[in-house]
Amino acid sequence: MKITKDMLIGQIIREYPETAGILQSFGMGCVYCPSAAGESIEQAAMVHGLNLDALLEALNK
Repeated sequence: MKITKDMLIGQIIREYPETAGILQSFGMGCVYCPSAAGESIEQAAMVHGLNLDALLEALNK
């Protein structure tokens, strides 16, 4: 399954626990906090000023 911009961070971490480290390496230090769990990858990238395409590419490797 491919990770897409509309998937929730909580869902991604539950299905692919190894992605937590990737998210943290992009500067998302609070990937396990309740608000992050309900955020989409797109929303989180926007809030943190990240390049969405680069983040999705890293997550889908």
